[in-house]
This record gives sequence, structure tokens and C-alpha cells, in this order.
Amino acid sequence: MQQFTAESLAAARAETRAPGQGRLIFAGTPEIAATCLRSLLEDGAQVAAVLTRPDAPVGRRRRLTPSPVAQAAEAAGIPVIKADSVDSAVTAELRRVEADLGVVVAYGALLPEAALQVPARGWVNLHYSNLPAYRGAAPVPHALLAGETATAATVFQLERGMDTGPVHGACSYEIREATSAGTVLEELTRLGAELLTVLLPRLLDGSSVPRPQQGSPSFAPKLTREDAFVDPRGRAADLVRRINATIPEPGAWTLNADQRIKLGVARLHRTPTEPASAEAAAAALADATTGEVLRLPAEHPGQPDVVAFRAGDGEAVVLSGVQPAGKNMLSAADWHRGLHGPVRLGPVGPGDPEQSQDTSAQNPRIESSTPTEEQNA
Repeated sequence: MQQFTAESLAAARAETRAPGQGRLIFAGTPEIAATCLRSLLEDGAQVAAVLTRPDAPVGRRRRLTPSPVAQAAEAAGIPVIKADSVDSAVTAELRRVEADLGVVVAYGALLPEAALQVPARGWVNLHYSNLPAYRGAAPVPHALLAGETATAATVFQLERGMDTGPVHGACSYEIREATSAGTVLEELTRLGAELLTVLLPRLLDGSSVPRPQQGSPSFAPKLTREDAFVDPRGRAADLVRRINATIPEPGAWTLNADQRIKLGVARLHRTPTEPASAEAAAAALADATTGEVLRLPAEHPGQPDVVAFRAGDGEAVVLSGVQPAGKNMLSAADWHRGLHGPVRLGPVGPGDPEQSQDTSAQNPRIESSTPTEEQNA
């Protein structure tokens, strides 16, 4: 098992002159998988075939469109196998490829035991967490929701259980403040693509020695629209995590009266460094009701004022953007300039401003639980 930082991985990739000798099957569907496929091809990997999900409706016109991976493969002249599930017929197609190794990046469906045994060296999977933490479909959103400050891109040997296989290599990643799940996923994908290139020579010649996962597992099911609802009665730190964890999907949202609005990336408010500004910010928060939108003084001299809302614990959540219903995302400052009178975000009902900060009934935190085996890819 090989452990990397971003710096040591970049150095290792520079020293990797070729991705090894052998034929690959690549299984994946969304854009992050297409990014990895293109990276492998640019590095000289011999991708003999691609497995992806069938064409799906896209856009307002719901036009059937090939997956990003299918489009990348077709552009490179690689044969494409399209399947919602891998049955005996698809397994037979995979067998005819005569691949040495399978690589999975977000294919989105279970690979049964028969398919797992098709490539000579089996299958490896790129996953976006420090396994065994956050096994499942949404490891990055759950890491942000839990307030993690670090995660990893991990390549492990695929087996029958969901994300249970031994680890060949991982690259650590620091989660920065005010970063969305989408941004983390993009950056982890770049690291993951490099990691695959570095590991491929030893994966193909059979010399890579994976290490069994260590520690207690946790699980990361896909988040729902309800999970993305932002109830200002919660604690500010928890609200920031929820907002950033659900961008871009399913999309952080709350209510402005009876209108649904989407929220951009958020962060905690910092006490201004100038005493007069700090006093003014504290007074504004003390006078505000929970969910009330405020324009607070700049946190540092020379910086603009910030737009925030008061959370249930009295702290402020600073917003970068707001998207009113039926409109494009606006900067928080532009949105605030267009407001007419005071605005209070969140559910409207008797006694709302004074309700408890415990909003678990409306907006539960996802707890770890043993999943069903929905997919291992």
C-alpha cells in the first residue's frame, strides 16, 4: 500500500514514464469518471473497452444523451458497452475484451462476482475517502457534513462487499474553509487520476500489495433534497457544513417567506479586527432574530461588508451567493441590494425565532448505519 501527499504524488507521477503494460476495462459514467479516463489515455494507458450506463435524458428537452464517459471513449475510438446492470450477457462482453485489469470510477451499479473475476488482475476502484470511513455513494458530502478537515483519494481492490476491499494506495487531501462538495470532488478527481497512473505499473504486473482496511467503517448514502434544507435555527457551524456539503447536489436551499431560494458556499463569520466594526457587528447580531439577513461590517480593513444570517446559536453564517426562485445565482451582496425591507430566512410559524436550536426533526444529521449492498462501484 502506497501513501501520498499531493506533493509526493506529483513527484511520483513525474517519474512514472509509462502506465504499465496491459489492457484495461474502464467502468464509469459521470464527468469525474470521464476526467479520469481522459487522464489515463493521455498518460498512455491501453484502454481496450469502456463500460458505462446507457444514454439518459438531459436538459429541459430531456434529450437522450450519452454519458460523459461514453462521449470521452467514443472521441478516443474506444469500444463502449452500455448497461444499467451487469448480467451474464454483459459479463460475456467483458470477457471478450481479454483485459488484464478493470478500473472503476463511479460506474453506478453492482459488479457481480462473475464480472469481478473477468480481468486477470481483478478490478480496482477509485473512492473519495479515507476508507473505511464513508463507504457508499456520497463520501465527499458526508465528510463535509461531519466537519472533516481532511479526506483522501483512495484506490482499492474491488470485492463483493460495498467498498470493503484492501487498499493499494491513497493520497491525502486537506479540506479548506468555504469549499463546496463539488470543488472537493473535482480536486480529488485530479489527484485520483494521478494516483491511478502511478499505481498502474504495479497493479498490472501484480506486484502491488494492498493493505486491508483498518478501523470501524462509516457509511455515506446519497443525500436527498430534504437533507439539503437549511434551517437557520441550527448552530452556525452545522449550517455551514450542511450548505457546503450539499453544493452542487442536491443543492442547499431554504425559504424566504414562501419562496424557495438556493444558497451558495458559506462560512462562519469572523469578528472584525477593528474594534468599532466588531462592536457594530455584535450589536447587530444581538438585535437580530434567528434567520434574519444582515449586512455586517467588513472583517478586515479594506474588505467589503459581508452578507450573513443569524443562526440559532447567535452566530452568523456568511453567504457567498443566493439564487432566488426562477433566477440565476447572484452574489450575496447583489441579492441583498435588491431586497425591500427586512428578510428572515427559514420556516415561518408561531414562535419560530425562539424555538430550540435542536432541529433534528426537521433536518436530521445522517448517522452511520449498515447499508444494504446497493452497489460496489
